[in-house]
Amino acid sequence: MARRWAKLLVRKFEAMQSSPWLRPFAKYIAHPALWSLNRRSVALAVAAGMIGGLIPGPFQMLTAGILALLARCNFPIALVVTLYSNPLTIVPLYLVAYKLGVLVSSAQTAQTLAAPPGFDWLHLWDSTLALAHWAWNLGTPLFVGVPLLALILAVAGYVITLLGWNLHLRLEWRARKEARRLRELSKTDSR
Repeated sequence: MARRWAKLLVRKFEAMQSSPWLRPFAKYIAHPALWSLNRRSVALAVAAGMIGGLIPGPFQMLTAGILALLARCNFPIALVVTLYSNPLTIVPLYLVAYKLGVLVSSAQTAQTLAAPPGFDWLHLWDSTLALAHWAWNLGTPLFVGVPLLALILAVAGYVITLLGWNLHLRLEWRARKEARRLRELSKTDSR
């Protein structure tokens, strides 16, 4: 399943390379390491996506893509992982980041949290500026908490991906070993 998905992505990317928008970046994005599905590449891509997901506004995938290019990890997975932060989850994530920032920074604050501004996709620039102004008014705890939460999520995503990959391999090996044992048992029974 994963190999078919990867081959489909590579074919789509090869078709996209002819696009005038991607042509200047094609030599960077076409590197084989950015499209490989191995343990290290996928785990680093998850970490890059977790970091990029906490960037405010429309720069999440751009950040994850740049991090994937720098780390030479799976590019599409890094972009997809950023979707963990969406209009439903970004406010709780920023509240956790704010509380984390209050916890670790010396700027303890007792001010009440103002509601974030609504994001209007038709007025992207104004909405991004309003969100930045809202975040700036939250002060030091948020600006300490967001990078710290991004680091925590990136490390957790990296470790969980490696552990999940190892568990999957162990289960596959166990299933193959059991199938081999059953085949040998059936051969001895048929004699």
